[in-house]
Amino acid sequence: MSTDKPDRGQIQSRNEPFTERTATRICEETPSTENPYLSQSSRCHGYDLGELMCKRSFVDVLFLLLRSELPTPEQGELFETLLIGLSNPGPRHAATRAAMTAGVGKTDPTHILPIALSVLGGDHLGGGEVTASMAFLRRQRNKDPQAVAEELLATCERPAEGDWRAAPGFGSRFGGIDPLPLSMADQLQALPGAGEALHWGSRFAEALQAEQGGWLMPAVAAVVFLDLGFHPRAGAGLFQIAAAPGLLAHGLELANQPRTAMPFPDDDHYFIEV
Repeated sequence: MSTDKPDRGQIQSRNEPFTERTATRICEETPSTENPYLSQSSRCHGYDLGELMCKRSFVDVLFLLLRSELPTPEQGELFETLLIGLSNPGPRHAATRAAMTAGVGKTDPTHILPIALSVLGGDHLGGGEVTASMAFLRRQRNKDPQAVAEELLATCERPAEGDWRAAPGFGSRFGGIDPLPLSMADQLQALPGAGEALHWGSRFAEALQAEQGGWLMPAVAAVVFLDLGFHPRAGAGLFQIAAAPGLLAHGLELANQPRTAMPFPDDDHYFIEV
């Protein structure tokens, strides 16, 4: 038996120097005089945490953490209105169903929210679609939305069954136009802080209506995040933060209920794809 090792080429060191300390521009902590491993006070992008607690809302501080500055009154109103609208995806959403299933299945309550958020991070009506929608809108924002819609509709392959997407965040849901994101987008568009992305998205969604398509919730989130200056890589996380209260509430609602509190399909309605 040969003991020769296969030649996989020469091993080379990348020689990447690592920093000696972790650095952040977000937070400045003053060490305790009694224990330097503990913080006496903390500043967030230059603002004292205690003052923020007294004078600012959670929405303002969330904006500050990710944008390095406090929002204007118009930005704060737009951001808060969106976050309220996204706060409960509802029991039709797969992430909410995951939270409810985890709750009724006697999962440790500390795991209900992480389970639900993992589902909400997906590419179907989740954070992944928010990120994709933001990227799509950034690429198309200098084009006429009607022309973009016509071009996409001409090349869009629609399945014989199920929903379709003209673009990430825009299409059909349960075979038709989803009325809730449509009304939410109209409400947001009427606010002083509404910007170009929201107006562009409204015109694009309107161009899809004849084909029974339009706004989906990820696109509503995407246009507002863009108008507020967030990068697409922040979109998924913001979407998850916004929906977390509703997901947790639905999961906890069933945590003390018996397993029979949710339906279980009988054999005649249980299908396995082969």
